[in-house]
Amino acid sequence: MKYMIASDIHGSARWCAELLDAFANEGAEKLVLLGDLLYHGPRNDFPDDYSPRKVFAMLNGVKEKILCVRGNCDSEVDQMVLDFPIMADYALLTLDEKTLFLTHGHLYNEDTPPLLKKGDVLFNGHFHTPCFKEIANGALYVNGGSAALPKDGTPHSCMILDGDTLSWVDL
Repeated sequence: MKYMIASDIHGSARWCAELLDAFANEGAEKLVLLGDLLYHGPRNDFPDDYSPRKVFAMLNGVKEKILCVRGNCDSEVDQMVLDFPIMADYALLTLDEKTLFLTHGHLYNEDTPPLLKKGDVLFNGHFHTPCFKEIANGALYVNGGSAALPKDGTPHSCMILDGDTLSWVDL
């Protein structure tokens, strides 16, 4: 199965549209969202075309293809307008013998990883900068950056996981 993995839309209708266009163009079967969908957060400026209403309408349009976990800016009121579950702190996927631990990053991250074994992968958003490195017990830490509010001069980005191949997509 081909997955697109993205994080940190933060209410940007422009970057949500770009993400969904890339999702369609890549032919991915599932869109994995690692949180922070609608609200920009108190530490961030407003993203381009800030419109949470447009964002939830766009995401609800592909609800059957979305797997989502909660970010630190997501709340119960967000769940009220989204037609797919967003309130889990993490999700687990199995790929061959590997566990993919999908979470936003404010609870589990490279400094506070969950129990993983060699070859398992911890996917995060939250920090808004792409990263790929080995962490405790030989597990991998992967951060796809941010769709709407990238930091440290990095591009608006997400990831594609197709079998064993992981690649970054510059939106």
